[in-house]
Order: sequence, then C-alpha cells, then structure tokens
Amino acid sequence: MKVVLQAIIGSFSLHVIYVVVVMLVGYIKTKNYKPDVKSAWDKVETLQNEIEFVSVTPSHFYVLSFLGVSVICGIVILSYEKLMN
Repeated sequence: MKVVLQAIIGSFSLHVIYVVVVMLVGYIKTKNYKPDVKSAWDKVETLQNEIEFVSVTPSHFYVLSFLGVSVICGIVILSYEKLMN
C-alpha cells in the first residue's frame, strides 16, 4: 500500500508541476507580447479572414493521464527498491 500511495503522490506532483509550468509560460508570453498595431492596420483585409481552430482535451483524458503516470511512478519506485536491495 505504501508504493501505491507514493505513486499517487508522485503522479499528483508531476501533474501540478506540469500545470504550473504551462501557466508560467503563458504568463511570460502574455507579459512580453507587444502588439504591432501600426502594421496591423495596413493589413485590414487579411486580418478579417483569419480563423483559429483550437482543440479541447476531453475530461476523461486527465483521469487516464493521472492513472497512467501513477502506474509509471509505481514501476519506477518498485524498480528502484529492487535495485537498492
């Protein structure tokens, strides 16, 4: 049971680190963005025709990701314990 708890904590920690890094990168990109309004007004026709498509991650992906990383963490912990003994 100890390995399972350690694997869940490891998976949770890795997911928190991932989310924090993604938010930090987004914050830095937003903070350093300097729009070029002057050249944007020169291309008014092309700006109106641009469309951006964004994909949304399904909610069950996060559960599967958490479980998968937990299994990987458990395998790593068990392997480490076997190598040290």
